[in-house]
Amino acid sequence: MTQRASVTDAQRHYDADVLVIGGGPAGTWAAISAAARGARVVLADKGFCGTSGATAPSGTGVWYVPRDRDARERARASRYALGGELAERAWMDRVLEQTWLNCERLAQWGYPFPVDEAGNARRTSLQGPEYMRLMRKRVKEAGARILDHSPALELLIDERGAVAGASGVHRQTGETWSARTGSVVIATGGCAFLSNALGCNVLTGDGHLMAAEAGAECSGMEFSNAYGLGPAFSSVTKSLFYNWATFYDATGTAIPGAGSSHGRGVIAKTLESQPVFACLDRTDADIRAWMRRSQPNFFVPFDRSGIDPFTRHFPVTLRLEGTVRGTGGLHVTDATCASSVPGLYAAGDAATRELICGGFTGGGSHNAAWAMSSGFWAGAGAADHARTVRALRTPRTLLRAGRASLRDGGANAPIDPAALIRAVQDEVLPTQRNWTRRADLLEDSLGRLDALWHRVRGAAASDLNQMVRAREAVAMLAVSRWMYRSALARTETRGMARRQDYPAADAAQRHRLLSGGLDEVWVARHAVRHDANGDIAA
Repeated sequence: MTQRASVTDAQRHYDADVLVIGGGPAGTWAAISAAARGARVVLADKGFCGTSGATAPSGTGVWYVPRDRDARERARASRYALGGELAERAWMDRVLEQTWLNCERLAQWGYPFPVDEAGNARRTSLQGPEYMRLMRKRVKEAGARILDHSPALELLIDERGAVAGASGVHRQTGETWSARTGSVVIATGGCAFLSNALGCNVLTGDGHLMAAEAGAECSGMEFSNAYGLGPAFSSVTKSLFYNWATFYDATGTAIPGAGSSHGRGVIAKTLESQPVFACLDRTDADIRAWMRRSQPNFFVPFDRSGIDPFTRHFPVTLRLEGTVRGTGGLHVTDATCASSVPGLYAAGDAATRELICGGFTGGGSHNAAWAMSSGFWAGAGAADHARTVRALRTPRTLLRAGRASLRDGGANAPIDPAALIRAVQDEVLPTQRNWTRRADLLEDSLGRLDALWHRVRGAAASDLNQMVRAREAVAMLAVSRWMYRSALARTETRGMARRQDYPAADAAQRHRLLSGGLDEVWVARHAVRHDANGDIAA
């Protein structure tokens, strides 16, 4: 399925040991970790490393737990049942410890953790702008080369199928680039389907598509129907403060059962037929002051609109955040976060988070801990693999793994990215189809999504300027098919994978679901390791 490529086709060439694709928390930790092991590192970001992505504009909680046995036991138990009992203790232990170590590093590097009255640093949250500004600085100090505004379009593989680099485009100059490397880390984030959630419009599943074209598979893609709650007039979907909200209909009557944590389904159902309004009217003066201090960006859209959210009713909506706040992603096979394809590693929201939180996370906290931990491990693993490749001194012929939208496969017309994006969104954004799923609606959507794939798989973008958007559209299409095919295969309700036609959990389905394939999507069961003292091979 691949085609022989000449790396001289690109206008700019880079040679390195490790290429990191994505410049968010996972990508920057991967770059720093790889460089610390002596690797020559290139980091390519679709946007500007340090400012793009879901973390950079926001505050985020972190699953940081001190080295206390009882505290960590409580932390492991906190979301185990909520996640459908799919998490694995050995992985949770590793992430708790690595997160503790990495937060220690952040403090040593100068991150301004707040201090309580007793003088103890509070390391359970990070302010995105300061965090990512520091991470960019550390990547550069580590000697890694950063390619800003340089989205990767496809992976390069050698004649044995091992990943050996990637190619893309420098958006500001229009030049194409190619990186020949010993290994690649996919840290491109999850897929939010261009729903306009804050920081998520660069998160379109690009890394999932590239990895699948090289032969990798995903895990937990049914855990992908996370919707962020926020003002209808804003992209901010920070949901914590809505625990102090009352939800109303247009007449000002409180909606029974509506809530942020345990009543979002009521909000989703109500929004299908009428507007929903919120007011943070269950707060006192102290809580209001704390809210302003802890997440100032939450209030920016209200202040701009002249709305006092503590006293006035304001319209709310639900924005699909897909696998960003979900847990599904690329399947990792060992402690280094390697994929099933030699030379390819996955980190952060691009990788499955089932290993530490099963089928539910909600964003921040576990996701933030997973990003810094998996990034650290993937970077180290990629560096070690690249060192082995370099020691072999075997010449490698590179092949292009990419397909849809990258070259003409005989289709009658080029891809229309805007039309393809709208078609995918029509199937995945509506809560009627995706909040609580049903077999007939899943099959209905899959019929159209599969037909779309077979229509665009042999089509190319109309020109280089359209190629990035076309690849985003194709990636969204691929993710939607793995997502719905996995959801159809899980005939129960577990974690966030809710089925209207199977409303209860089935003890016989306490397993993970792997998925993959492009022309033909497949789904297969994968056992969860329940031995607390077992190894961490996935």
